[in-house]
Amino acid sequence: MDITFLLNGETVRLTDVDPTRSALDWLRETRGLNGTKEGCNEGDCGACTVVVTDEGGIRALNACLLFLPQLHGKALRTVEALGEAGQMHPVQTAMVDHHGSQCGFCTPGIVASLVAGHAQGRTDHDDVLSGNLCRCTGYVSIIRAAQAAEDGEVPDWVEADALAVEAMAGNAAQIDSADALAAWYLANPDGVLIAGATDVGLWVTKQLRDLRKVAFLGGCADLKGAEIGRDTIRFGAMTNMNDVQAVLAIHHPSYADMVRRYASEQIRNAATIGGNIANGSPIGDNPPALIALGATLHLRRGDERRSMPIEDFFVAYGKQDRREGEFVEAVTLPKSAPALRCYKLSKRFDQDISAVCGCFNVSVENGLVTAARIAFGGMAATPKRAASVEAALVGKPWNAATVTAALAGFAADYAPISDMRASAAYRQITARNMLSRYFADLSGQAVNVREVHA
Repeated sequence: MDITFLLNGETVRLTDVDPTRSALDWLRETRGLNGTKEGCNEGDCGACTVVVTDEGGIRALNACLLFLPQLHGKALRTVEALGEAGQMHPVQTAMVDHHGSQCGFCTPGIVASLVAGHAQGRTDHDDVLSGNLCRCTGYVSIIRAAQAAEDGEVPDWVEADALAVEAMAGNAAQIDSADALAAWYLANPDGVLIAGATDVGLWVTKQLRDLRKVAFLGGCADLKGAEIGRDTIRFGAMTNMNDVQAVLAIHHPSYADMVRRYASEQIRNAATIGGNIANGSPIGDNPPALIALGATLHLRRGDERRSMPIEDFFVAYGKQDRREGEFVEAVTLPKSAPALRCYKLSKRFDQDISAVCGCFNVSVENGLVTAARIAFGGMAATPKRAASVEAALVGKPWNAATVTAALAGFAADYAPISDMRASAAYRQITARNMLSRYFADLSGQAVNVREVHA
């Protein structure tokens, strides 16, 4: 596999690339750029964060979950080349002035995240740094540095890298369209499709799996983005989660707020909505929300296409209704659902897998419940609707008594397991509490503890 990309302003051409060698390993072992650190090697600590520019703009990514072929046609910057003309970047200067570094191990990743955010004009520094863990400073000095750098000049290389990416746009990727993907996957049904690599990357770094036949989908522009119609929104499977969130913030704010807590800035920049659905995880955050919305999943195999309610896709643990050589092409959801609420419970507020994720969409007319779609992740072997709870609500008055009576339905709907994230009993209690919270939420009561002040 041959690839071309820009590294710190220099054009790099590599031939016979190992398709599953990480950018982190290559930077450190081959190029000697050791400023980018290896910490967890699973996209959790942020020490390996680098700045990448592609057709979508500049963003921070975890180098440990970035396979070399994913850099094709892009521009990569490491901490060694974030300044200009021998001068440090304003973020680096501010980190020094405000004592934002102690042991220094996490510092290059923190700087890379802040540099990407600085180029984007962002001031939501807590979100920008949600994927960077620091065990020394307590973050206060880092946030002060980020604030001090806000007015600093954006270096010229930001525009230069963007122009270089534009100039490389003619270099065809291995798979450059949905049609090309359909043909390849039909001929290679045993192959591994790599979208954002936030899941597949762990197969290599943690499970040491040998992925002999892979296809990188980053070049499939026709699988990216949102089509917003009069009543629906259609997300291409390759739309990354930060782009998904930007659309949801306008149409489904509660869902968008949950997505803001979906992993970290770096992971959301890479992870795709299609990949999150296709891997069939019982604790993925998207499926419960999409089920509650009544979303439709679109699949493709060769020239054949089929669509299904998304809840029908999840058959059993580790099993989805997906035929050999078939892939997720898109998902369509209603444009409006004012009663949708999504609640994510995790041990750590940011960048953590849900212990329980509950999504609620109840329609009320003239005081009576006319329809209910309630779905949970973390409560069963698949993302699953609360059918008994829904039945206990529909046709009843929307009041506290009805909600209280419906709580018993959770025991019939779910038999959760106990694991490292939560016990079965805790999950049952949490699910019941989430329905009570939903009733309070729709009644106009303050339910977000981070916004309630005594």
